[in-house]
Amino acid sequence: MIFSDRDIRRLLAEGAIRLDPPPDLDLQLGSCSLDLRLGKEFGVFEHNRFPYVDIADPRQPQHITKEVCVENGESFVLHPGTFVLAVTVERLELADDIVARLEGRSSLGRLGIVVHATASIIDPGWRGRVVLELANHGQMPVALYPGMRICALTFEPVSTPVDLPYWRKTQAKYAEQTGPTPSRISDDPEVHKEERE
Repeated sequence: MIFSDRDIRRLLAEGAIRLDPPPDLDLQLGSCSLDLRLGKEFGVFEHNRFPYVDIADPRQPQHITKEVCVENGESFVLHPGTFVLAVTVERLELADDIVARLEGRSSLGRLGIVVHATASIIDPGWRGRVVLELANHGQMPVALYPGMRICALTFEPVSTPVDLPYWRKTQAKYAEQTGPTPSRISDDPEVHKEERE
């Protein structure tokens, strides 16, 4: 069951969903979703420096992207076939019995812009800014502007509060992220080189 606009207003008022800065509900609240805005930080892949990505090398994922910060009023141009990490303006906190789903906006999808590759679920107990996996599947470059509405979240209840919310997981790789955090897949025990040897 997806929460309605009425439910989202109530959950925001109760603090079960928290956004900082608080959303402009007249602009950002849909019938059953809440739009988030694009931040000014982007993680751009430095494909000229590395011949390939070695997911088992714990140092490499931290160095294959560089952070680019777009000044107010300027755009970030996303070229066809390009994939970058971005981040929302808003910091999100979820109660331990609510899951959020990251969705694209139709107006951007019609230009070929997608906001996530696979990571659409935001776990109960999440705390931090939401990192976007932005790609341009269209044929033309698209200028994106910090502060624009870039994605939507829908919210659903889980059957009971989870036993281990994201903020309490010791292996939570992206808890409290504040920027376009690179992949930390090398932290996975089945991938880490020393644990495979």
